[in-house]
Amino acid sequence: MSGSATVEARERLIVGLDVASLEEAEALVLRLGDSVVFYKIGFELAVAGGLLLAERLVGSGKKVFVDLKLHDIGATVEKATRNVARLGATFLTVHAYPQTLRAAAAGRGDSGLKVLGVTVLTSWDAGDVAEAGFIDGPEALVARRVAQTRDAGADGVICAPTDLSAVRAIAPRPFLAVTPGVRPAGAALGDQKRVATPAEAIRAGADRLVVARPVIGAADPRAAAEAIVDEIARALIAAG
Repeated sequence: MSGSATVEARERLIVGLDVASLEEAEALVLRLGDSVVFYKIGFELAVAGGLLLAERLVGSGKKVFVDLKLHDIGATVEKATRNVARLGATFLTVHAYPQTLRAAAAGRGDSGLKVLGVTVLTSWDAGDVAEAGFIDGPEALVARRVAQTRDAGADGVICAPTDLSAVRAIAPRPFLAVTPGVRPAGAALGDQKRVATPAEAIRAGADRLVVARPVIGAADPRAAAEAIVDEIARALIAAG
C-alpha cells in the first residue's frame, strides 16, 4: 500500500476522546501516539477540562474537532465560535438552524476553523424524528439542513453515513461531509442506529470519519486505529 494513501487515510480518521476525565484522555493520546493525528473533544470531556487539552493537542501538531453542537442566540454563538477559532481547532459543530449557522460562520471569520452543521443525530431514527415534532422523516430533514448549512456559508455537515449520497447530491465537494456512526464490521452498534463500515462511508463520499468506542474501548486502541486507517486507505485506493 502506498505511503501517500496511508497518510491521507490517517488524516481522514478522527478519534473521539469520549472519556470522563482529562487524565483518561491524556493517557489515550499517549497510547495512540502517531497512529492518530486528529481528535474529537465533545461535551463529556469539554466540561472536564477538554478545551485546555484541545489547545495542547494543537500545540503538539495534532488536529482537533471541538464537538459542542452550539445552539443559542446569534451573538452568543458568534462569540463562542470566535473563541474556538482562537484555540486553533480545525472543526466546530453547531446545530443546523439558519440563524445559528450564520452566526457561527461570522464568528469563524477568515480563521482556519471549519463550521459543521449537525443534521440528524446518528442515534435518531424515523421514530425519534417524529417524536421531536418534525413532520418529515429523517431523509427530508437531512436534505433541508444540508441546503440551509450550505446557504448560510458554513463549511459542511455532520451526517450519518447512510445520508451521504443525499448530502453529496445537494452539496458536492468542497462542502465537507463528516460522519460519525462508523463501525468496523462486527463491532457493537451501541446507541447508533444509522451506521456503516469505514470503507462504506469513504465510498459514499465521507471526508472524515469519527470513531470513538471501537478505538478507545479496544483492548489495543493503537491496533484498532491502525486497522481502521488501513481500511480507509484501501477504500481510497479502490476509489482511484
